[in-house]
Amino acid sequence: MLTISNLSARIAGRLLIDDASLTLPEGTKAGLVGRNGAGKSTLFRVISGDLAAETGSVSLPKHCRIGQVAQEAPGTEEPLIDIVLQADTERLALLREAETAKDPHRIAEIQTRLTDIGAHSAESRAASILSGLGFDNDAQKRPASSFSGGWRMRVALAAVLFAQPDLLLLDEPTNYLDLEGTLWLEDYVRRYPHTVVIISHDRDLLNRAVNTIVHLEHKKLVFYRGPFDQFERQRAAARELQMKAREKQQARRKHMEAFVERFRYKASKARQAQSRLKAIERLGDVSAVVEEHVQGFAFPAPKKQPASPIIKLERASVGYEPGAPVLSRLDLRIDNDDRIALLGANGNGKSTFAKLISGKLHSEGGSMTRAPNLKIGYFAQHQIDDLIPSASAVEHVRRLMPDAPEATVRSRVAQMGLATEKMDTLARDLSGGEKARLLMGLATFDWPHLMILDEPTNHLDIDSRSALIDALNTFDGAVILISHDQHLIEATADRLWLVRDGTVSNYDGDLEDYRAVIVSGSRGQARQKETSSIASKAEQRRAAADRRKELAPLKKKINEIESLTARLEELIQRLDKELSDPAIYDSDPQLATRKAKERSDAQRELAAAEEQWLLLSAEYEEAADDKPAIN
Repeated sequence: MLTISNLSARIAGRLLIDDASLTLPEGTKAGLVGRNGAGKSTLFRVISGDLAAETGSVSLPKHCRIGQVAQEAPGTEEPLIDIVLQADTERLALLREAETAKDPHRIAEIQTRLTDIGAHSAESRAASILSGLGFDNDAQKRPASSFSGGWRMRVALAAVLFAQPDLLLLDEPTNYLDLEGTLWLEDYVRRYPHTVVIISHDRDLLNRAVNTIVHLEHKKLVFYRGPFDQFERQRAAARELQMKAREKQQARRKHMEAFVERFRYKASKARQAQSRLKAIERLGDVSAVVEEHVQGFAFPAPKKQPASPIIKLERASVGYEPGAPVLSRLDLRIDNDDRIALLGANGNGKSTFAKLISGKLHSEGGSMTRAPNLKIGYFAQHQIDDLIPSASAVEHVRRLMPDAPEATVRSRVAQMGLATEKMDTLARDLSGGEKARLLMGLATFDWPHLMILDEPTNHLDIDSRSALIDALNTFDGAVILISHDQHLIEATADRLWLVRDGTVSNYDGDLEDYRAVIVSGSRGQARQKETSSIASKAEQRRAAADRRKELAPLKKKINEIESLTARLEELIQRLDKELSDPAIYDSDPQLATRKAKERSDAQRELAAAEEQWLLLSAEYEEAADDKPAIN
């Protein structure tokens, strides 16, 4: 489907991709990962033809349709459903031609093609996609201009998904989705019938929706089979092997150089010394493993922890207009060590509840009791616009501690996770992740007892998100979290509250239960389906057993290939170990040559096996997902 050959690309004179190559088979679901600024979005621009490569090429099948989310969200007066339907340009063109065509043969061709592309079910498919992204039936009929920018971006995403391009390129699609939309998209991408490459820092999305990881590091593209967690294990093992190989090579080089230095001027040993010199030249270099430092987060611990509960709500309500509460019947308590994640679709009132707890909104009814001298730190993604563009991070912090020494001010900035070279950079020139770090540091500046974080990960890469998890887990206070990042919630929250039907209540299940509800089509509903609408457990078990029997031969073949790849990987590791021993080249050069050839053959066989595994796995997943209805 996609072949990248010796590709190099620059942006503003900066080389981001250098002589990189990659091949993705058709049907691959690939996650493109790498540190912020590595060049992932630049690669997308080269693939789509929006940016010319400096050298190399990108090859795609003839007539391959590439789809990306539009940079500008639609803001017209057209209903959302019509905007999405118009994204399938082939369908529109055929429908227009059908209105004027008179040749019977051409009419037949048009109708056949319309049937092939599912044109007659187009409206229901478009409605289903919009529903999955959070638009109910009434919202789908409203004009795009009546929605905010974030919701319009969902419409743009719905449009490209509806068009079903042969190669779907998604760049951080979850940044404008809530958790519910993210869970739906995760399932949709996994089932997508064509090739997908997705840039994301969402660990769960990369574990559940993709079967391949492409890592952009040091300007190169490296292919890894499997989801993100498997990629991390494979990369760690490869880095460890690389470090050991370099150590052995350096030891061998040092040994040969010592021999040359000792005997190069002795006539009896001159020939051997020259031989060693040539061997050193042929030795080459095993590159050193470059450790990329990730700036951590450090949230100041409260100086004195108040007694629990720090906040108690009794029959409380809150809204933006008198007599029109967004949330009511609030009977909740927050203790001084609570870690609470808020679930619920955007628009249900999660941010309204966060503003009530933070004091930005006041309770209209019932009662709300706070612990004396309670300090709350509140971070929301939109607050990034409140930073002073012409002021540096140091200047932002100095405003909060005008009498402190310069060293103390810079120490506080460092605790926010900003590198020394970024401390004096103007806010407008900071990256999105750096702005988020600065804003989080300012929000938690006064040693809060409770932190409220509303979508804190939108501009953070995977390593920075891990650092945030570590900081939250070591924070000695309470946390309320609103996030679409499932891994962040699972790693930090010990209580789930569901915002739904105009109130907030405890959610008895875990995140897996909630995911099952969303993916099954019961969006925002915690109740189980009616007993009459589902088959009995016994029927489901029999159907599952029949399905496993049908797929058994294909599964057996996949298992055989996995066993083969495991043996080949073990063989390659063993040969690498043998070939890294300097003694083999001195004692038996022919054996070393045979071992090197054996390794090369094994590597080629491994590459072929991995490609076959990808194709068969995609076939198996598609067959497994196509479950027959149970009557």
